[in-house]
Amino acid sequence: MPMLARPLLIAGSVCCLVLIATVATTALLPINTALAQEAVGEWSQWRGAHRDGMAPDTGLLDAWAEDGPPLLHSFAGAGGGFSSIAVTQDRILTMGDHGDEQFVLAFDRASGEALWRTSVGPAWIDGYGGPRGTPTVVDGIAYALGTEGDLVALDVATGELRWHLNLASDLGGAVPRAGGGYTWKYAESPLVDGDRLIVTPGGPETLIVALDRHSGELIWSASVPRFGETGVPGAGYSSAVISEAGGVRQYVQLVGYGVVGVEAATGRVLWTYGRIANDVANIPTPIIDGDYVLSATGYGAGAALIHLVADGDGIRAEEVWFHEGSTMQNHHGGLVLHEGTVYLGQGHNRGFPQAVDFATGEVLWGPERNAGTGSGAVMYADGHLYYRYQNGTMVLAEATREGYVETGSFTIPNPATFSWAHLVIVDGLLYVREQDAIHVYDVRAD
Repeated sequence: MPMLARPLLIAGSVCCLVLIATVATTALLPINTALAQEAVGEWSQWRGAHRDGMAPDTGLLDAWAEDGPPLLHSFAGAGGGFSSIAVTQDRILTMGDHGDEQFVLAFDRASGEALWRTSVGPAWIDGYGGPRGTPTVVDGIAYALGTEGDLVALDVATGELRWHLNLASDLGGAVPRAGGGYTWKYAESPLVDGDRLIVTPGGPETLIVALDRHSGELIWSASVPRFGETGVPGAGYSSAVISEAGGVRQYVQLVGYGVVGVEAATGRVLWTYGRIANDVANIPTPIIDGDYVLSATGYGAGAALIHLVADGDGIRAEEVWFHEGSTMQNHHGGLVLHEGTVYLGQGHNRGFPQAVDFATGEVLWGPERNAGTGSGAVMYADGHLYYRYQNGTMVLAEATREGYVETGSFTIPNPATFSWAHLVIVDGLLYVREQDAIHVYDVRAD
């Protein structure tokens, strides 16, 4: 397997050579039987412990001052890109482009001091450039995927490279492409499930694969024939989630043809659903709730709730409700589910706040307007919705079925043309990545 550049140690250390680890074939290891639980004070992967945008923090502000919550500090060095961040122990990890290289970067959690950065491949230099994926941190190892398909495992303490492979050249993958041929390249945040690492190369025989996370060795690959009447071949721009629907542990992923479930133990395709696929870019991470999957995409495609039912040794996907894009769709800001209500930014390249009943699909309120424009990323914490808009506007609103109640709004410093990175709340602190800068706000009530 090809190896990439050594980590550059920044904070009070000297550059050192990386030892090239020998990748050995390992026995098939059992996967965990329970969903991963986030440690207190951690946000170790994309959208949090269950990849659902739900922060467990309480005791947060119910409203913001006119200029927003207190800005504790800002620090530079994250580079260009739209990756969110992982917060683990005393580290903040993200991805960014510097010059002609793409890096995973680590900062001190308290001070923002740069600690190390390790190259994962070439930078993506154009108007939409920079990485989108978020590092996933487990047991002191960070797993990250670059835009050209370079998958790395790094030591969180030092940035040392444990192993590397490329989804295209090593696993037969294909960079996601729209119907017209344009690509936003690889945007996935790797999923760790026990001793397995799940990624989506997007190849004909390797649409989704499970790797041994300790070595990078292939455990299984899933080949998924075309399904549905819309969409494009290969991977989408989403990230996989775990489900136990129908009594079968499985990985649910939104790909080019729609949403699919594959058996965790073997990679066997259990079910497919293609009605929400579009021909350009399928992006939002599906929402899992028991035996149900909620998936939505933009570009006019729509949204659907799917019920997964045990059927012999397989799973049957039954559509519960479906909305055309004019009623409910989501571009790339994501959705959250709280107490039976789905909250999202409605519209393609729009983030108009909207609430929908999860079980029935009834639109409870919205879409509403506010000072935000463009796509709106949403997360939940302590009874409130946190929206971050493409124009740099931040909005706080109550998470209630009764109607849209906004309780604060401000603009982050120096927003770029595309202000897209998803938000993180840990220990009462709100982290906002804006290209090279990371801003840290205190949203604790006391």
